Amino acid sequence: MDIPFAKLQGNGNDFIVIDEFHRLVIPDEMKGQFAAAYCDRRFGIGADGVIFLMRSAKDDLRMRIFQPDESEAEMCGNGIRCLAKFASDAGYMKGSCTVETLAGSIGVATDVTDDGFSATVMMTPPQFDRRDIPATGNGEYKEHIGDYDVYAVNTGVPHAVIIVDAVDAIDVAAQAPAIRHHATFPKGANVNFVEKTGENSIRIRTFERGVEDETLSCGTGATASAAVVHKLGLTGDAVEVETRGGPLTIYLKGGTKMQGPAVTVFTGVIPF
Repeated sequence: MDIPFAKLQGNGNDFIVIDEFHRLVIPDEMKGQFAAAYCDRRFGIGADGVIFLMRSAKDDLRMRIFQPDESEAEMCGNGIRCLAKFASDAGYMKGSCTVETLAGSIGVATDVTDDGFSATVMMTPPQFDRRDIPATGNGEYKEHIGDYDVYAVNTGVPHAVIIVDAVDAIDVAAQAPAIRHHATFPKGANVNFVEKTGENSIRIRTFERGVEDETLSCGTGATASAAVVHKLGLTGDAVEVETRGGPLTIYLKGGTKMQGPAVTVFTGVIPF
């Protein structure tokens, strides 16, 4: 059986998209193994995750996303923009839609201009209480781990946020795992190092749970980082976030929104 696929990226955060809108393509019990095999950048297609586009009983679309370690993520900010791009091109949506995810129903509005495709995603409201992250203890999260003061928030998935003087001075691969696996995070956490670069701008580098490495961009990480610096009074309501893969804009007034691009890289067929 040949399996059609598309490769898309949002700010360098790249995904394999499998269309299951009309029929099941990969059995549910094999989806994690499929992601592990085809996310491999030497023996597979190469990606940070596999997105399965499906029908939903309550929303316009459903997204399931599996990571290279075979785990299923609750949501992915860059991934949902890629899903919206694929769905828009396939005619499954036009203009706006709602997407069922493990983190809840997510609204997406799309815009196509001469500059390309972009999407504004209505992110889940940032959750700062430890019970909602989840993290051990009570109240909002602030811990000193190693050399860092660590804040945490859930923006669809759990994120640790560390404010530093210069993100390029951080050895992310060496420093992040101890925080990602810290005992206070029972489900683990993504780790974001954040540098304030202007009145309403930050730069971030993100180590992603499930990928177990630094990625070029993370939409929920950009949202988490913006939410933390805003809560600390360091920025206004709109935050420009520079990821290694490009810019995202996070809006924190009247709901939490993320705006950014998505690009189709190529399409192909997997002999399976």
